[in-house]
Amino acid sequence: MKPATAIIDAHVHLWNPAEFPIPWLKDQPVLNQAYDLPAFQQQSAGWNIAGMVYVEVDVAPHFALLEAQHVVALAAQEPRLQGVVAAAPLEFGVLNRRLLDALAALGPLIKGVRRNLQGVTDPAFFQKPALVQGLRLLADYGYSFDICIHHDQLPAITALVRQCPDVTFILDHMAKPNIREHLLDPWRADIAALAALPNVACKISGLLTEADPQHWQPADLAPYIDHVIATFGPQRILYGGDWPVLRLAGSYTQWVEVLMARMAALPESAQQAFWHANARRLYRLEQAR
Repeated sequence: MKPATAIIDAHVHLWNPAEFPIPWLKDQPVLNQAYDLPAFQQQSAGWNIAGMVYVEVDVAPHFALLEAQHVVALAAQEPRLQGVVAAAPLEFGVLNRRLLDALAALGPLIKGVRRNLQGVTDPAFFQKPALVQGLRLLADYGYSFDICIHHDQLPAITALVRQCPDVTFILDHMAKPNIREHLLDPWRADIAALAALPNVACKISGLLTEADPQHWQPADLAPYIDHVIATFGPQRILYGGDWPVLRLAGSYTQWVEVLMARMAALPESAQQAFWHANARRLYRLEQAR
């Protein structure tokens, strides 16, 4: 892989706390500032970013639809912004239909939704019939669902995904394994169980912040990346930058270079699939323009 190779970044965040309330940023001084399109363009300079997918940033719930509207408008300034994953409280079941209708009215840039689940502590939440109904509703709109969880939630999410075979699921950040303590198990078995479901893909993203932010080495990440490649296969993995969150542990270029080195052993076709073709297919980006 060379810098000229086309990259679709399937996990980009943009925010400005002066425009939308984002409660979780208040304890993150590095992140609690504006990270806009020009900043991303500067940070990713030198790489051929051919497209990007914006993923919702957990704004205060009342502002979620406004967030989606705002990002769709940004795409007029940045044609590489080709997909949006919007927030939706799917635990309200079929009551989400009006919200999904409103998202659909924003046009084809809306590709999927995310209900951030990493903070859910009640295991019964994942068994709620209304949550299953809300997820199944996505198939009517052709929307995918981004899964944002911690590694210990994998069994619960796998059971949930099994009930929604008509929905495409995309796992963010490899379910945030405990890289800092070099714990591979039971994450390996749990990832394999999720990967066995054919309607699930996995972003290789967000790993620097799950390792030791100040002292990580590429070797710390390697067994986790290799396991995801082996279990999901080259057609169900995709690149995610997780910018600007990755700034807590490194730079955009450091992350790309880690993955370039790791993917170098794969056939050229598999590398192309990872860097851009899979994201284009899974997020249906060809429909955006």
